Amino acid sequence: MKQKKALANILRRVEAVLLAAGTLWAAAITAGSDTAAAAVSALAEALPERALRWELGDLRSGDGLSPPAALAIGESALLRAAREDVAELQALERQEPPEEDGETRAPIVMPVEETPVEPAAPLAADNGVPAKTLIPTDPSGYTVCGRVYISNSTSHELSVQELQKPFAAALGEGEPQVLILHTHGSEAYTPVPGTEIVWSGDYRTTDYRYNVVRVGDEMAEVLGEAGISVLHDRTLYDYPNYTGAYDRALAAIQKYLERYPSIRFVLDVHRDAIEDGQGNQYKAVSEVEGLGVSAQMSLVIGSDGSGLEHPGWLENLRLAAAVQQDILEQYPTLMRPVLLRNSRYNQHATTGSLLLEVGAAGNSPEEAVLAGRLFAERLAAVLKEKAAESAETGEGAESAENGKTAEGAAS
Repeated sequence: MKQKKALANILRRVEAVLLAAGTLWAAAITAGSDTAAAAVSALAEALPERALRWELGDLRSGDGLSPPAALAIGESALLRAAREDVAELQALERQEPPEEDGETRAPIVMPVEETPVEPAAPLAADNGVPAKTLIPTDPSGYTVCGRVYISNSTSHELSVQELQKPFAAALGEGEPQVLILHTHGSEAYTPVPGTEIVWSGDYRTTDYRYNVVRVGDEMAEVLGEAGISVLHDRTLYDYPNYTGAYDRALAAIQKYLERYPSIRFVLDVHRDAIEDGQGNQYKAVSEVEGLGVSAQMSLVIGSDGSGLEHPGWLENLRLAAAVQQDILEQYPTLMRPVLLRNSRYNQHATTGSLLLEVGAAGNSPEEAVLAGRLFAERLAAVLKEKAAESAETGEGAESAENGKTAEGAAS
């Protein structure tokens, strides 16, 4: 009888330990989830892999090796001895993404003509990263259209007269009108020291509180309040695999356009990375009177310079120039120069496609969110002004139909 009681006590203790371990594991898996649905989804994704590792007797998931890799290594004593080296090599491989979809995402570099200007006022909730305001001070090397500076690294010659023509894309009938997505959604910002955050790579996280998806949330809310229907895709196309992110994002864009023919504008929201000569991060900021410190932004426009078909790139550039002109009239230091590049960045999908870099890795999440809000406010104003002008002249339906035709040809 005593032996049975002792055995029962041991079993209860084992159950308690297992329950505590399971609770701690579930808490760790769902730490970055901001909703109950997200927590359930995270658990659903993690459970099969954990079960497989349990079956294999391999619980060393901390080294980043997948279950198939762990199984293969377990078959050889030599490989088991070199497991740490294999895991390190695999981690290095993940940090160096190769070319995507036949085109290379060239690093967005700071044009040499931009002059760093020290902020005049101290920054609120400083995250400790050095701050500079980057503005062009010399038109040499740029195409200048009004207030807009364009850094052109393609072989195309730009005409100011052509750039100032009305852009083709226009708000039309039906909903949604705008698609916001993030090809590199895990690109993150730098919170204040002491913030608990789980990084998935260098300045990358799946925690929506600190990556560019949060900026997309703000932009979608602002556009919606302005009466423009928005579809915000919060998928992390660069996680867990960075390679192929543009391919996956393009497949999603095409599906959305097929399902929602009303979409006229596609905004791919990223963040930049700016370093000094020693490799130290710093943030690009713009002081906005009455609102605080915002991250600076830059628009990146793709072309057909890589050899891939993109007949509507000039329409995208006209849209970028019009939006940037409007923003700079309101906030003179909010935007860095527009970058025209050879890669097309999936912008061949519509004539209203923009890639927006909101701040840099060194910016705080709050600075990035303010930037996204200001951009969305001015974008809404530009699009609604064009819609009103088109309605007055009776060209609204024709403009929308032209935009649809161009999209179909580009896709």
